Amino acid sequence: MASGDRRRNDTLRRRLEREVPLTPESIDGYLEHLRSVGRVQGTLDSYRRKIGRLYQTLPEDDKSIRRDTLPWWREKLAEEGCSAAGINQFVIVVNGYLGYMGARDLQVTDRLESAEEPQLELTRSEYLRLLSAARVLGREQAYLLVKVFGNSDLPVQELSRLTVEAARAGMIGISRRCSKEIIRFPDAVCRELLDYAGRQGIRSGPIFLTRAGKLIDRTYAAQSIRRLCPAAQVPEEKGNPRCLRKMYQATREGIERNVALLVERAQERLLEEEQLTVGWEER
Repeated sequence: MASGDRRRNDTLRRRLEREVPLTPESIDGYLEHLRSVGRVQGTLDSYRRKIGRLYQTLPEDDKSIRRDTLPWWREKLAEEGCSAAGINQFVIVVNGYLGYMGARDLQVTDRLESAEEPQLELTRSEYLRLLSAARVLGREQAYLLVKVFGNSDLPVQELSRLTVEAARAGMIGISRRCSKEIIRFPDAVCRELLDYAGRQGIRSGPIFLTRAGKLIDRTYAAQSIRRLCPAAQVPEEKGNPRCLRKMYQATREGIERNVALLVERAQERLLEEEQLTVGWEER
């Protein structure tokens, strides 16, 4: 066998035999890295649970991830009744750990197709009914949650980053998909947030707190919005931050399409006017 072929075979064998340890210390190191790049506590807790589930599933005497570990784990999660969407989330978290450990070659990049029905879409009229219901019921915090998620692309897990200082600036910076992103808020929403914070005695720091002064988590936020649904005559499965964000994104996309169409028509009118002046046939 030629030396080049032998080296290639040795490299392939090492890749196939490669393993990455999964230890409490390495998990802590990964989560501390995520904290350093801006992940909030709720996200860290979720990641710890997901990675911890793999740790508990692995044999007691062999807590290592190999090339066949994630495909095997996906099958086991499916046998335990986990949905395709849930399995994909588990794999995404462990893929992040493998990337942190410098083992991207052990990641699983394909996603399971979900058989779940697509999430219902919230309409603008339903959004307005949620706001009206919150006003009638006197639930100002829920009203502002609807406003924030219905008018920005803020992920619910980043809600703690919405501070008095951020409302004054009209924006916050978050880390998402390994990059920095600026989330902007409309002036009208910022004014309402600052007015609410002032009346609540919140001079700085996070605006959305429980009555006990603790940060509200994603479950609390979702429940606050969902409780408005009966009075607003909106299906409860639509009353959540995700549906509100999807409505915001769909609204922006529609506006951007209309603006693009207006620009195209204005360009056509300009060309027609120029054609009348300097067109070849008009000489």
